[in-house]
Amino acid sequence: MTRGTLYDGTRLARLHPSQVRDRQFTAVGFGRRGLDPREVRRFLHRVALDLTTLHHDLARLSEENARVKRALRDWQSAQARRGDG
Repeated sequence: MTRGTLYDGTRLARLHPSQVRDRQFTAVGFGRRGLDPREVRRFLHRVALDLTTLHHDLARLSEENARVKRALRDWQSAQARRGDG
């Protein structure tokens, strides 16, 4: 299974922090069991903060990866020119 896909192979959209933060749950009627809405909101905010951090880390690492690849290509080109001379 590749990253970002379900078992049946369908592609999942990347979850955005605002999707977690803004998620609304159905209110539980009086006298019925349910989840504590404050606890759910605290958890969703925690998940959203983690996703924000991960998105920033991913962007930073992608930029660093591109920089390292450019540096490697430049070094390889310099080595190839040195061997030709």
